[in-house]
Amino acid sequence: MVSLIGSWMQMTGQSWLVLTLTNSPFWLGLVGTLQWTPSLLLSLYAGVIVDRFPKRRILLVTQSLLATLAMVLAVLTLTGYVRYWHVLIIAALVGCVQVFDMPARQSFVVEMTGKEDLLNAIALNSTIFNLARVVGPAVAGLVVNALGTGWAFFLNSLSFLGVIYSLAVMDVPDVARRRLTRKAFREIAEGLRYVKGQPTLSGVLILLGLVSTFALNFSVLVPTLARNVLGGDSGQYGLLMSAMGAGALVGSVALATFGGSGSRMGLIRAGSMVLGLGEIALCFVRGWGVSAVMLAVCGAAMVTFSASTNTTIQVIVPDELRGRVMSLHALVFAGVTPLGSFLTGSLAQELGVSATFGLVGAVAVLSTLVMTLSGRVPDPTPTSAVSPASPSAPEAVVSPGAPSPGRES
Repeated sequence: MVSLIGSWMQMTGQSWLVLTLTNSPFWLGLVGTLQWTPSLLLSLYAGVIVDRFPKRRILLVTQSLLATLAMVLAVLTLTGYVRYWHVLIIAALVGCVQVFDMPARQSFVVEMTGKEDLLNAIALNSTIFNLARVVGPAVAGLVVNALGTGWAFFLNSLSFLGVIYSLAVMDVPDVARRRLTRKAFREIAEGLRYVKGQPTLSGVLILLGLVSTFALNFSVLVPTLARNVLGGDSGQYGLLMSAMGAGALVGSVALATFGGSGSRMGLIRAGSMVLGLGEIALCFVRGWGVSAVMLAVCGAAMVTFSASTNTTIQVIVPDELRGRVMSLHALVFAGVTPLGSFLTGSLAQELGVSATFGLVGAVAVLSTLVMTLSGRVPDPTPTSAVSPASPSAPEAVVSPGAPSPGRES
């Protein structure tokens, strides 16, 4: 929770820093493009690594590297030496680390909780994530206004110490597969064949990729909306991000409370549809209050959509393929961000942020309608909710003498 607040502070501060240095939504979008390009290029390979090695140990390395990169950006900013190209390089390095961190974290949840508590764990994780989304941007806005952008990065670096400590003391056995002689691309192909053979899985991933590419680029659009349309400063931008986080928090709590009584596919479709409609509404609003309300709606819809897709995938996939399938999830959820950030930044530069909100919202609505009418996201049958045995899947073993721990970023 502490580290997530710090991470949201860094994301908020980084976006504001880039706009301060360049005053361009295009260059802001390029930062997002570079940060998420490694997810596009390396996600499938990262899944093989996550399946081969103990996830806790991977997380210890990735979290330490992310803390170091945050401190470097903090020092550059606080000393006044920061330039736009510095932000680009650090964003790209953060992306290289996150491509291994993301599937390891998501796959590690089931090792901490077991499958019997998996759905509750994902809902709890989503609640913590979105509570941090409320607090982090608001605190970042206050810190940037009072002390400067560099202090947001410095505090984020310190926040990772809590994560690293938790990983060092958690009593969870390190689980790894037996080492295989097969090459990485054959293991990647095995994961892709499994997804192709699961209609529910492939349908969810296709819709997730479409929505992620066009409708989830708030880090590009919200600061531009706050600065160029509403005429606000970093504090008001932080409040807008917090409003979206508040909506996401309400959505995650509601999902944890009532989500089990409904269809996960219904929640996926409702989340993506409401998200698109909320973004279309932002095309027309000009006041701070209405903008905050619509962003809260988008936040609730976004977490409903993303948490439901994550839960559906985690329930279906077998343990021995979890890292590879979750790396594919990371590819379509985060790996498309370079393309999405570039397109969104370019559209905002040429058409304005309001028109861009309308366009990306329309894409989300149309994608949901097309996927629903085509039957690619049907309600899963009872048999499809059970993980079939994977052919030639190696069994998991516990590495002897391993220390114990865990975490979510």
